[in-house]
Amino acid sequence: MGAMMPNKKRSLGEYAYLIFTGAAMGSADVVPGVSGGTMAFILGVYEELVNTIKSVNLRLFGLLIRLRIQEAVEHVNLKFLVSLGSGLLAAFISLAHVIGWLLDHYPVPLFSFFFGLIAASVIAVGMHVRWNAVMVAAMAAGAVFVYSLVGLIPMDMPHDPFTLFYSGALAITAMILPGISGAFILLVLGQYEFLINSIRTMDLIGIMPMVIGMVAGIMLFARILSWLLKNYHQITITLLVGFMLGSLRRIWPFKEVVETRIDRHGDIVPAVYNNVLPDLTSGVFWISLALCLAGFLLISMLDHFRTGNNPIACMVMRRRDM
Repeated sequence: MGAMMPNKKRSLGEYAYLIFTGAAMGSADVVPGVSGGTMAFILGVYEELVNTIKSVNLRLFGLLIRLRIQEAVEHVNLKFLVSLGSGLLAAFISLAHVIGWLLDHYPVPLFSFFFGLIAASVIAVGMHVRWNAVMVAAMAAGAVFVYSLVGLIPMDMPHDPFTLFYSGALAITAMILPGISGAFILLVLGQYEFLINSIRTMDLIGIMPMVIGMVAGIMLFARILSWLLKNYHQITITLLVGFMLGSLRRIWPFKEVVETRIDRHGDIVPAVYNNVLPDLTSGVFWISLALCLAGFLLISMLDHFRTGNNPIACMVMRRRDM
């Protein structure tokens, strides 16, 4: 799971893959409970992304001030950022409407698909860990932490600039971590609906404090995460696997509402869910199962395309050749 060296020459196909990866990250970040960091992690660009964000530093600004543009482009790995960022922004903006509609009308099939994605990701990434007692403990700690986190009840917060700023900083920190959804953090802090509506109405000025908070948060946290990956690579990766495992509590598609609350607009909204077993006789279950398997196989095949040794993909291809 090592990072690709910055500024490595890429083919057009590899740049297309980066755009696709960015689109997958943007699509995931719209959904509360799914992390764009997970998509970057399982599609093989996570460490390069973290190190590229870290490269936005004083040296970069010094190069820009001295108009040493070519050196600045190479320092910041700009082609990587542009490719990944264009896919992410295009998907995030264009799919805000689609994902919002699916969440309102077909939440169970939507979360079933993402459940398959994350379950396959745990297997794919776990294959690269050198397992021992310490690694198992790190995975368990990460899983318990995120399992508890995603059980929090959403708060009803104001939308003043300060609240938007720290909400953005916390959300982007979560967004870059596999298994912790930035969208879910915004939901807990009462800012998710505000953000989606602002995107739908193109009220970008209204969410500018949140954007500034996101920039500040990611600049700081990328440095911490890069240091951890450099000095404690295996245990950090294992902790991130635990994060993804714990997030399955939130992504489990079959739920019942056990508690409601009144939001700041006076509307009754769900506050606490319980995960329940599906009705095996319903058509929704079989559609959801098919979508879950589709997501599971999609990630397994993408991981096999990148690494050549995904166990699920190898098993499927062996059976196909029999």
